[in-house]
Amino acid sequence: MFYSRLRSFSRLMISVALAAGLVSLAGGARAQDKRQNAPGEFDFYVLSLSWSPSFCEEAAERGGRSQIQCDGRPYAFVVHGLWPQYENGFPEYCQRPAPRLSRGIVSSMLDLMPAPGLIYNEWDKHGTCAGLTERNYFETIRKARAAIKIPAEYLDLPQAKTVAPAEVEEAFIKANPGLSNAAISVTCNRTRLSEVRICLSKDLQFRACEENDRRACRRDQLTMPPIRGG
Repeated sequence: MFYSRLRSFSRLMISVALAAGLVSLAGGARAQDKRQNAPGEFDFYVLSLSWSPSFCEEAAERGGRSQIQCDGRPYAFVVHGLWPQYENGFPEYCQRPAPRLSRGIVSSMLDLMPAPGLIYNEWDKHGTCAGLTERNYFETIRKARAAIKIPAEYLDLPQAKTVAPAEVEEAFIKANPGLSNAAISVTCNRTRLSEVRICLSKDLQFRACEENDRRACRRDQLTMPPIRGG
């Protein structure tokens, strides 16, 4: 009797495990959008603004430096990228190989994205998913950046500043009418502020994005290294 019950219990546990596996697989299937990596098929953009002094300090710690970004004129917030997004997840590398960028386009973007390697990478990984030509994609980046006003206190930072992620968000919200907490998040790398990410509709209007907020920094305090160079 005991062994019979044991076998029945074992079969029950196997059935539960299989059912859990099926649920997990179903969840994974939902996580990948059915439009996965189809150029132009996405829901909104994330404009990622990188705090350049943090990037340069981290690059120096790794033993490498971006000559243009870290040894040239002083940079504050620079554009990391404009990323097509799904409501859940995001496309990437939507054309392999990606159409090659012209040197003219790369040169024209160095004021906003001061590293040629970054520009090439952003086009290959994200730009090919926008459903736009190379020129139109980078024109859209420029328009998106022009739509965002950087708070005055972050335009010139001669000394390191300690901030709370919520404080940075509120400064951007105050400087940009229509921007809300649901459309912005701050990311960090260890103790440094890394990026401010703002969600925009395809026509570059502020819009909420819950998933973006889930990737936000959870630290109470962050350091913004000072702007150097020039």
